[in-house]
Amino acid sequence: MWKWKRKEEKKGEKKGEEKGEEKQESLLKELCGDDAKLYGLLSNYLKLDPSAAISKKGLDILIEEGERSGNFRPAVDKVLFEGSQNPGGREGYIEAIQNLALKTIHATEQEKEKVEKEGLTDRAASLGSRIEDQKFMSERAEDVLNVASKFYNERLVELGESVSRDAREEVRRTAEFEERRIGRLEKEGRETSKRERRGMGRAERREAEKRDKAEELAAEDRREARGEERREAERKEQRTGELEEAGREARERERRGD
Repeated sequence: MWKWKRKEEKKGEKKGEEKGEEKQESLLKELCGDDAKLYGLLSNYLKLDPSAAISKKGLDILIEEGERSGNFRPAVDKVLFEGSQNPGGREGYIEAIQNLALKTIHATEQEKEKVEKEGLTDRAASLGSRIEDQKFMSERAEDVLNVASKFYNERLVELGESVSRDAREEVRRTAEFEERRIGRLEKEGRETSKRERRGMGRAERREAEKRDKAEELAAEDRREARGEERREAERKEQRTGELEEAGREARERERRGD
């Protein structure tokens, strides 16, 4: 049972990832327009969940690590995300993108020379493509940061909405579980009362029946109150969904310049 459930959860996670990747592709294509080269570059750099995927280390530390390893990718990821969230430091982040691109080119050229001497032509060709990508990033650093900023701002809004929806769903599941638990307890209470009345005298049984009837009416009022709370939560959820959808459409119109 557990294995089956876990398998179903993994299927759901995979579908969620695929849906997220489709949304990323659609958003990025919208932002890049007809610029296929810019899209091709950024599709390999921008993250669906930047808060989780990008290192929490400071940029200076990531650059120092890159100097030692020759891998500046974590630093580039950090610059693109930080630059998207700090429009006031725009020029400095554009310069940082260009500097990191040059550092990457230098490190990659050294590696390329090494593998060429070893006769690894496929690897050399791959490194050559990386060098060209970094040259493009340096030349188009301003456009790269523009698209990254719009992409990450939209993704952070969407992720915030997703977290909020998950929290509301958890509240809803908890309320439904509590409703079922209360229903079971009330049913058990009624059955217990029936059994107890069988051993009572006539007068005592009539009094017990009156008490049970009053309790049943009170329980019905409580069920109705909980039902109204649930319906109000559903109405609120619908309103929230409509507002989120309207917000997405407004942001999309803004990006298109409508």
